[in-house]
Amino acid sequence: MKYNEFKQLVIAEAQRLGLSDYELYYSESSSTSASVFQHAIKDFDSSVGGGVSFRCLKDGHMGYASTEDLSAEEAARIVRAALDNAAVLETDEQEFLGEGGKSYQPITQKEITLPSAEALTKKALEAQEALYAADPLVIDGSATELVAMQSTLAIANSRGLDLFHENKAVVLFSAAVVSDGKELNDSYEIAFGALEELDLEKTARTAVSDAKNQLGADVAPTGAYPVVFAPKAMTGLLQAFSGVFSAENARKGLSRLKDREGERIAAEVFTLIDDPFYAESPAQMPFDAEGTPSFTKAVIEQGEFKTLLHNLKSAAAMGKQSTGNASKGSYSAPVGVSPFTLRVAPGTMSEEELLQKAGNGVYIDFLGGLHAGADPISGDFSLQSGGFMIENGKKTRAVKSFTVAGNFYELLQGVTAVADNVKFISFGSPTAFASPSVLVEGLSLAGK
Repeated sequence: MKYNEFKQLVIAEAQRLGLSDYELYYSESSSTSASVFQHAIKDFDSSVGGGVSFRCLKDGHMGYASTEDLSAEEAARIVRAALDNAAVLETDEQEFLGEGGKSYQPITQKEITLPSAEALTKKALEAQEALYAADPLVIDGSATELVAMQSTLAIANSRGLDLFHENKAVVLFSAAVVSDGKELNDSYEIAFGALEELDLEKTARTAVSDAKNQLGADVAPTGAYPVVFAPKAMTGLLQAFSGVFSAENARKGLSRLKDREGERIAAEVFTLIDDPFYAESPAQMPFDAEGTPSFTKAVIEQGEFKTLLHNLKSAAAMGKQSTGNASKGSYSAPVGVSPFTLRVAPGTMSEEELLQKAGNGVYIDFLGGLHAGADPISGDFSLQSGGFMIENGKKTRAVKSFTVAGNFYELLQGVTAVADNVKFISFGSPTAFASPSVLVEGLSLAGK
């Protein structure tokens, strides 16, 4: 059964049972992927997944039920199950449903056509050959993967919401392994776009260059240095600490930013934006998981903390308006809070000028252990790193196997310059990240 037919059956059952406050949430994702290893297709996979969640308010309590089966029997069952669940809940916390009648900003991303399986596998093989052709040091172990994906989200409720949105994307992963006969090193690069527009050679060259640059790297010397975080490293930090901007986490004591709107929490040169309509994103979203219109907002503007990110529930609890950041990890998950594309606004310096400003320090383009080595509650981090020494304003010898340590909140205060070389990096649903290179004053490095 198609979603629209299922929706009508659910609404009819909800009305038959006398429900006046209810919502049907539908999400589906499909993907086709081809991965290449040693000049041949290693894996080809095609999958579809998703389902629906129904929730209803009864006597102030919210009941939930979900299913993957879009059948007439399930349409009736999930309504009754949600109603039964609402009757046994004992929480006194207020619950909310989105309101209809809102206007939604149109997305700007270009519509793409998903490729056929044949075209996808052909391009994946070509991407692999581009890796080998990029440099003689590229060896077996290098791999590419092309993924064509489509995601669908629909929300309908008793308050006038009836929303539908679909995103399509093609993503190329190029992972290069290089060897000079003495040691191995690897790196990866990601590219997004229509299949025919992907630059296979550029993606391969970037992955290979990043891998080659670490051959022969020494351990960085211990000390306190100015640090330039490359875009990939800075987005890694944003990913690890993005939860501190969630009002839901702030209410639970998992962030130090509760009630700090209007305070200066970062350097004046630093602006952080949540952007559902970021031009480089293949997954722009006009509404959030509650149907609230999404919009571009400064989380930090020129160092001043502007807002936590809210869904309807957290906004009501804290006396705020929703920022349109409700999210669900899956169709059956509870409503949470997440950014869309969290991005550091570009500065006016080139990266070369940023290095000149650093003078003598360390350029970090790799951070490892982001989940284990970063504490979102305290903000402390201690992370395995790799990159280059900066000497007299230039990147020089490669360094690796050192630890950079600090505190995320203090790091924001310590930003002294931001470059203009923004790079978009997606880490998957529901949030993507983008950043230019960022210069931070003295951070502690533990090396040799």
